[in-house]
This record gives sequence, C-alpha cells and structure tokens, in this order.
Amino acid sequence: MESLPPLREVLAKYDLFAKKSFGQHFLLDLNLTDKIARLAGPHPAVVEVGPGPGGLTRSLLNSGVEKLHVIEMDHRFIPVLEDIAALSDGRLDITEADALKVDLARLDDHRPLRICANLPYNVGTKLVINWLMANPLYWDRMVLMLQKEVAERIAANPGEKAYGRLAILAGSIASSHIAFEVPARAFTPPPKVDSAIIVMNALPADQRFSDLATLGKITEAAFGQRRKMLRKSLRSLAENWNIDLNEWLDAAGIEPSMRPEVIDLKGFHALAQWAKVNSSVLQSTV
Repeated sequence: MESLPPLREVLAKYDLFAKKSFGQHFLLDLNLTDKIARLAGPHPAVVEVGPGPGGLTRSLLNSGVEKLHVIEMDHRFIPVLEDIAALSDGRLDITEADALKVDLARLDDHRPLRICANLPYNVGTKLVINWLMANPLYWDRMVLMLQKEVAERIAANPGEKAYGRLAILAGSIASSHIAFEVPARAFTPPPKVDSAIIVMNALPADQRFSDLATLGKITEAAFGQRRKMLRKSLRSLAENWNIDLNEWLDAAGIEPSMRPEVIDLKGFHALAQWAKVNSSVLQSTV
C-alpha cells in the first residue's frame, strides 16, 4: 500500500470528482481512515460500501484484514480499486453494484462478517436499517461514518430529542456508541453538515429482539406522529390488526397518554410481543 500515490494524485490522474447524485464526499486524510480502520480491528472478513478513491480501503488492508470485500456502484472508481487490488496479495475483492441491492451475506462464507464504511449520505439510513433487519444476522460489528444527525439518532436514549424509530431498531439488535465526530472540512468537497463515526456491536443472540418486522411497523406509526399521545398515534394500527387499543397498551404497561419519545425499548418490545400473540391479522402473515 505504501507504494500507492496520495489520494489527491489519484483523483487528478483519473479526473475524478464527487457526484452529488451519489452523495459522494471523499475522505482523503489517511490518518483519519486509519483511525476508523482500527475501530473495525483485524478480522477475517470485512465489507466496505462506497470505497470511492480507496482511502479507507487502504487503511483496512493495512490493519490486517484477511479478506476485504468492497461494493462500489460508480464505475469511475473501479480502475482505482483495481490498482489497490493488484498490491493486496489477493485480499481485496471488488463488486461493482448498488449496495442496496447486494446481499452482503453472500459475499463471504465466514461468519460473522464485519462492516466498515463511509456511507453515502443519500442512502446511509436505508443501508443501516437493511443490515439491522437481516435474518439471520450475519455481522458482529458495524463501524460506520454517517451524518452526525443520523449517528445521534442511532445512539439516542429515551427522552432525548434524537430518540426515535432508528434508536429502537438499533438498540434491539446492537449496542451503539459514537466513537468520534468528523467535521465537514475534513471532506472533499465538504458537505453542509458534520459527520460522526458510530460503532454498533451486535448483542448476543439471546439478547436480540427477534420480531423487528412488527416492531418496525409499531415504531413507524408511533413516531410518524411523535408529538401525539400513543392512544392517538397507534389507533389506526390497532384497528388494522384487529386488537383493542386500550387492552394492548395496558398489557404492555403503557399509559395511553404517554408519548413515544419517552417509551423505552422494553415498552416497545412489549407492544410488539403482545400484538403478535393477540392479533389474528399478524398471525396470518407468519
């Protein structure tokens, strides 16, 4: 990797620029990419999404990753990644595709995989939700650079402004913390907002909440009208599922006048579990 030219020279050589339609912002500081790679740690199989000019790719390979799978949908960067692959001793595998359409579990037989990526701003949240909803779960850790606001939503606790659907889904599968923040000026071109690195470690299998599909529908309804009391925001869902709303809330130990932003994980899990058992509509979908 040491023989590769600086990233700015690579961009100039291939006449590469960031495309707004792809949500691209390049991180060219290899000290920063090394710091991110260390959070992922040496691992037998790592997946990186949106490598672009390959700064984080270099750092991951230098960190001792045994096999690195990169997914890049922008064809312009494939030659750059092939230059890195030529010096990787066969450790770098390149997939040219849209990551939203790629089943990461099929990239490598090793379990668990590890995901480390500077995610494009325009699809970051969608990708995170897809990976959280994977069944069976095939990863043990995700180290992701996201918009600071999104990272805060993942790591938020009940009662905090950022607490919502994403925090509940993430907390049902993993323990999450923000490792450090990255200012907009660190990128080329700089985005309008700062970013943050979030580390998500998968919970032991017996501690994960299994029914994320039902939980997702409940949180979508609850936080779609987050300023409203649960007896209002969940009314339509209860009718659709053919369950009594008051009985449902009472069984979960939740006051009807409470708002979703103060309900903890256990409360939402109780709502999902009771609905699954008592709704003939949900049972018919199993």
